[in-house]
Amino acid sequence: MAEPRPSRKSKAAALAGLRNLSGRRQPPAAEIEEEPMNESTEVVHPDVESENDFEEPKMAPRSVRKRAGPGEGSTSSRRGRRGGARDSSRKKTQEEPESEGSLFEIVKSGKTALTTVIDDWIEAYKQDRDTALLDLIQFFIHCSGCKGRITPHMYHNMEHAEIIRKMTEEFDEESGDYPLIMSGPQWKKFKANFCDFISVLVRQCQYSIIYDQYMMDNVISLLTGLTDSQVRAFRHTSTLASMKLMTSLVDVALNLSIALDHTQRQYEAERTKSKGKQASERLEVLMEKRKETEENQEEIRHMLTYIFKGVFVHRYRDSQPEIRGICTNEIGVWMKRYPSMFLDDSYLKYIGWTLYDRVGDVRLCCVRCLQPLYDTEELAPKLELFTNRFKDRIVEMTLDKEYDVAVQAVRLVISILKYNDTVLTDKDCENVYELVYSSHRGVAQAAGEFLNAKLFSRELDDAMKNQKTKKGKKRSENTPFIRDLVLFFIESELHEHGAYLVDSLWEINDMLKDWECMTDLLLEEPGKGEEPLDDRLETSLIEIMVCCVKQAATGEYPVGRGTTSRKVTNKETRQVAEDKAKLTEHFIVTLPQLLAKYGADAEKVANLLNIPLYFDLEIYTTGRHDKQLDALLRHIDNIVDKHTEHEVLEICSKVLESLVNDEYVIANKCGVHRSTLIDRLVQNYLEAYRNFFQQFEEPDEDDAYALTASLRRIYAFYCCHDLNQSDLWNSLFTIVKTNSDERSLPKEILCKAIGCCHISLMWQLSALDQTTTDEAAMSPLKKNLKNFLDRCTVLLKHNEDSVQEEAYISICDLLVVFGKNLANNNAALASLTHSADGGLRESLSHFLNEKVFIEDEDDTMDENHKIEELHKRRNFLAAFCKLIIYNVIKIKCAADMFKYYMKFYNDYGDIIKATLSKAREINKVQTAKTLALSLTQLFRELQLEQGTVDRGSEGFLAIKELARRFSLSFGLDQIKNREAVAALHKEGIMFVINGGRDTASGIPLNFAFLEILCEFSGKLMKQDKKVVLAYLNSNFKGPDNLHGEEGAPLAAYRHSLLMGEGDSTFQSAKPVSTGRRGRGAKRKLPLDMEESTIQGAQHGVDQTPAANFAQPWTSTAVKRPRAEHELESASEQGIEDVEGSERNYDSSSSEPVAHCSHTEPPRRHSRRIDKSDDFLDRISSILAITQKKSCPLEESDDDDVEPSSVDLDSRVDQFVSPLVESSSEVESVGQMVGGWDYPSGRIVGKKNEIANDEPPDWFEESSDVEEEKEEFESMIPFKRIKKTQRLFH
Repeated sequence: MAEPRPSRKSKAAALAGLRNLSGRRQPPAAEIEEEPMNESTEVVHPDVESENDFEEPKMAPRSVRKRAGPGEGSTSSRRGRRGGARDSSRKKTQEEPESEGSLFEIVKSGKTALTTVIDDWIEAYKQDRDTALLDLIQFFIHCSGCKGRITPHMYHNMEHAEIIRKMTEEFDEESGDYPLIMSGPQWKKFKANFCDFISVLVRQCQYSIIYDQYMMDNVISLLTGLTDSQVRAFRHTSTLASMKLMTSLVDVALNLSIALDHTQRQYEAERTKSKGKQASERLEVLMEKRKETEENQEEIRHMLTYIFKGVFVHRYRDSQPEIRGICTNEIGVWMKRYPSMFLDDSYLKYIGWTLYDRVGDVRLCCVRCLQPLYDTEELAPKLELFTNRFKDRIVEMTLDKEYDVAVQAVRLVISILKYNDTVLTDKDCENVYELVYSSHRGVAQAAGEFLNAKLFSRELDDAMKNQKTKKGKKRSENTPFIRDLVLFFIESELHEHGAYLVDSLWEINDMLKDWECMTDLLLEEPGKGEEPLDDRLETSLIEIMVCCVKQAATGEYPVGRGTTSRKVTNKETRQVAEDKAKLTEHFIVTLPQLLAKYGADAEKVANLLNIPLYFDLEIYTTGRHDKQLDALLRHIDNIVDKHTEHEVLEICSKVLESLVNDEYVIANKCGVHRSTLIDRLVQNYLEAYRNFFQQFEEPDEDDAYALTASLRRIYAFYCCHDLNQSDLWNSLFTIVKTNSDERSLPKEILCKAIGCCHISLMWQLSALDQTTTDEAAMSPLKKNLKNFLDRCTVLLKHNEDSVQEEAYISICDLLVVFGKNLANNNAALASLTHSADGGLRESLSHFLNEKVFIEDEDDTMDENHKIEELHKRRNFLAAFCKLIIYNVIKIKCAADMFKYYMKFYNDYGDIIKATLSKAREINKVQTAKTLALSLTQLFRELQLEQGTVDRGSEGFLAIKELARRFSLSFGLDQIKNREAVAALHKEGIMFVINGGRDTASGIPLNFAFLEILCEFSGKLMKQDKKVVLAYLNSNFKGPDNLHGEEGAPLAAYRHSLLMGEGDSTFQSAKPVSTGRRGRGAKRKLPLDMEESTIQGAQHGVDQTPAANFAQPWTSTAVKRPRAEHELESASEQGIEDVEGSERNYDSSSSEPVAHCSHTEPPRRHSRRIDKSDDFLDRISSILAITQKKSCPLEESDDDDVEPSSVDLDSRVDQFVSPLVESSSEVESVGQMVGGWDYPSGRIVGKKNEIANDEPPDWFEESSDVEEEKEEFESMIPFKRIKKTQRLFH
C-alpha cells in the first residue's frame, strides 16, 4: 500500500497551501444574494475571540478550491464557470439510485470490515484520485441524509460552496431526520461505524496520502464548508466528522512524536560512536528521516490548528446542544492524548466557558472531559490556572438542576481534592457536605465519597491505632472515624435524617457495619487520654447505629430516596441475610446491657428498642440465647412501667408484636409474657378509671394523672394487640360520652379514649372477618359504631382543638372502613355499612374551613412548629379526600375544597389536584358540576362582600384565574370531556338565569358570571359551541338596551362561543383515520336540532363586537404553520411547547424569530370525532330547555345518581396539562444551577493567565441574523419552503 512520499519541495508547497486554507474571502457582489451567511448558526459573542491567546489567521473562504491534480495546471480549467453552475442550481438534479456498493451503504450495513473497505478505496485513489475523492465526498453528503448526487461535472467545475448550496436545495426530506439522529439499532450502529470509518481512513493513509497536498485539503475544505451550513443535518454530520478527523490526526501526531524520539535516539547513538565505527551513510539517512518526520509533524500541526480554528471555535457555541457536546467531548480527548499541544490555557478556556452552557448534556460533557485530566498525576499540575479561575463554578455545579451533572461535578471536586486538598476552601467543602442529605441517591452517594475522602481516609498514628478502654480492651481502628461521623451529624443540624447520612456512606465505608466499635463506645468506659461521650454524642451515636442496623437488615433505601420498585439482586439478598445474622448475634448479647444503662432516657430507649425489629429471631433458638431473651422481656416490662411517652410505649408494643410471631419457637414464651403484661395494664387502667369516676367525689390531680398514664399504655398496646377480650368498651365509651358541662375532663383523657374506641371497633370488625358472621354477632358492633360516630359528631364542636381533631380523624377513617366497599369485599357484612348523612357532611366541611383552610398569621411561631402544623393540616385534608375517592360522600361535597385550590396551592395543591383527577375517574359530569358549584360559591361570597360585583376587582380576577386553572385540568381530549364541559356550561348559565334580577335595570344579579364561563369555552367542540349558544339565546332574556360595559359579560361569552367558526380545533389526542388526507367528513347536526341551532347561533351575532385578531406569526424554525387559535389553545392548556414551535424556538434558541415571507396559510385539519350521529343528541339533552326555575347547583336529584364506574384508561392523565407554572423559587434555583448566570469579569494582564475568559453570552443576538435568514430563504424554491423549514435548527 505504500506510495512514494512527496519531496520536500512539494511538502513546502502543501504547507503553504494549507496555510492559505485559513483565509476567508468576500464573495463577489453578484453572489451575495445566493451564498448563505456562515455564522448565522452560531450563538455570537462579539468579544470571545478578541485578545485571544493565539493569533487569528487571515481566514480564506470556507469553500476552498480543490488542489489541482495532474494535468490541471491552469486555474480556468479547474473551476471558473460560475454562471452555468448558478443556473443549474435552480433546477432539480435527477437523483440516481444509490449503488449498493457505495461507501455509505457499506458503512450503514456494517457487514464488511472497515479496514478492507479503506484499503480498497486507497487502491482506487491511487488509480484515479478524482473519482475516489468524489466517492468520499459523496459519502459525507449521503451520511448527512441528503440524497442528492454530485456529478463529475459538478465536481470539476464548481467550488465546494456551490456544491453545498446545490445539495442544500435538493435536501427535501419529508421528516427532517438524518442518520445521526434516527432511532433504531441500525442507525445507532451506523454512528459508531461512521466514526470508525474516519479513524481507519486516517490511520491507513497516515504514511503517504495525507501529505499529498490533495486529499486532506479537499476533505478539510468540504467539511469546513458543511459546518457553516444552515441545514442542521449538514452541520451536525460534518462537525462530527471534523472532530473525529482531528482526533485521528492527533493520533498521527502522537505516532510522529514517537517516531521522532526514536529516530533522534538512533541518531545520537550513531553519532556518539567513534569515527572508525560511524556509518556516514546511516547518519545521513537518520538525519533525513528526522527532518522529514519534523516536517510531517509540522504539517499535521497546521492541519490541527486549521480545523480547530475553522470548525471548533465556531461550532463549540453552535445553537444545537448536540453539536456543542461533540466539540466538548473531543477537545477532552485531545487534551488527554496530546497534552503538549492542547493542555494549555488557550484551549482550556473553551471548556471553562462551556461549563456555563444552558443545556445539561453539554455541561455534563464538560465535567466528564475534565475528570481524567485531574485523575492523571502528570496532567493535573498543568490545570492550576484553570482550577483557580473556574473552581467556584465547578463547586456551584454540584447543585446543578440536572442530577447527572451534579453527580459528575461532585466527583470532579473529589478529583480536585485528591490533586490538591488546599485548593478547596472550607465553604466549598461545606457546600458538598450538605449534599449527603440530598433526596437523589446518586448525588448523595457522590457527596458521601467526598465526605469519606475528606474525613475518613486519613492515616492514623500509632497512638490512635492502639487506643484501649479503661478495662484494657483494644479499641477498633474505626473508633476515631465513628467519633468524627457523630460530630459531623451533630454539626449538620439535621438530626431527623440520620438514615440519609448512613445511606450516603453505606456502600463506601465499612465502618458503618462495625457494631462492636459502636457498642464499645457506648458501654465501655474511656481509657487514658480518651474523651468520654457526653449525652448529646451518645444520643446521636445511638441514632446513627439504629439507622445502620435498619440498612443492614433490610437493604432498603430511606423513604424519599430511590425508587420503591427496585429489584433486589440475588447477591444483595445474600448480603442482607449475612449482615442480618451478624448484627443479630452481636445485639442479642449487647442490647440488654444498653437497655440497662439507658433505660431511664426516653429518647435513647425509643431508638434502641427499634433494633429487635430487625433481628433474625430464629437465632434466639439456634444460638440458645434464652437468658438474653428473658433479659430483653424483663427490660421491656420495666420500660413500660417507667415511661408514659407515646414513642416509647409504641415501640415496646411493636417489639412484643414481632416476638409473638407464630413462625418462631419463642412465640409461646413471649405470648405468655405479653398476656401477663397486658393483664397488669388493664387492671391498672380499671383501677384508675374507678378512682377518677368515684361518685360524689371530684377527682384530684393524682387521679387524673393515673388515668392519663394508664390510657396512654392501653392505647399504645391496643394499636398492636387485641384487647377486646378485656371488655374495655363500656368504660372507654363512658369517658367519650361524658358531658363536659357536668364534669370537666382533661383533653388528653378524652383524646386517648376516642382513639381507643376507634381501635376497638377495628378489632371487632377484624374478629368478624375471621369467623362465620351472623346478625347476632354483628349487632353489638353495629350499635357501638353508630353510637360512637354520633358522639364524635358532637365532639367536632368541642371547645378543645385536640378533641375536635381526634374526633374528625376517627370519623373519616371509620367511614372509609365501614363504607360501601365493605359489602363488596364481604357480602355478609353489608348490614355494617354506614354512610354519612347531611349533617355529618356539613360538620366535616365546616371542620375543613375552620382548621385546614386558614392562614398562618403568627410570624413569631418557630419554623419547625409551622412545618409540623402544616403536616397535620395536610393529614386532615387527605382524610377528607379519601371519603370522596372511595365514594363515601358525594363528589359535590368537594366544592368547599376545590374553591381553595389557588389560594392554598403551595400548601395543598398536590392533594387537591390528585383528588380532582380521581373524582373525574368516578364521574366526569358530576365533577364538572362540582367545579361549577365551587365557582358559584366564591361568586356569592364576592356578592356578599361587594354588593354589585366589580369585574375589575381583585376578588373577581381571582375567581377567573381559578376558572382558568379548572379549564386546564380538562386536558386536551375534547371528546372524553365533551359531556362534562357541556354540563358545566349549563350549570353556569342556569346560575345566571335563576339568580334573580335587578329590579331597576332588569339585569340578572349574577350576570358577571358569564365572563367567568368564558374560560371554559375553549374546551367545547365546535359543534357543541353552537348548541350552547342556542341554549343561551333561548333561555336568556335580557333587556333590549344591553350594550357597552353593562353587556360586556354577555358579549364576551357569546364571542367565546363564536370563536373558531372558520378555523379547525384540536379535538382528540387520539388520531382518527379519515377518508381523505387532512380532512374529515363534515358532521351534520341532528335534523330536529339543526335549524334551531343555526338560528340560535345567528341570533346575537350582531350584538357581539368583532374581535381584532392578529395575523399568525411564524418563523423559519417552524415545522408547520400554526394558526392563532392553536397558539392560544396551547398557551391556555399550560403544556410545554413541542420542539420546533415558535414559542419553543423563541425562548430556547439563541436566534431571534424571523418572519418567513413564503409561509403558506394554515391548512384545515378537520377530523371525524364520533361515529354515532346521536352524540349531539346527548349533548342537547344535557342542555335541554327546561321550565324549571330552581338553580341546579342546589340540592337536586342529579346527585343521587350512582357514580359511573371508574375509568381506568391509562390515557386519562396523559394529556392533562399541568395546572400551575413553575414557582419563582424553582426558577431561581434553575438560574443558580442551570448555567444561566455568567460571570462578567475577566482576568487580563498577567503572565500565563487565561485572557478573555468571559463565557459566550448565549442570549446575545447577532444583528444580521434576520438578514441572513432572508438571504438563505431566497435561495430555496418557493414550493419547497415548508419541507426545508423543518431541517433548520
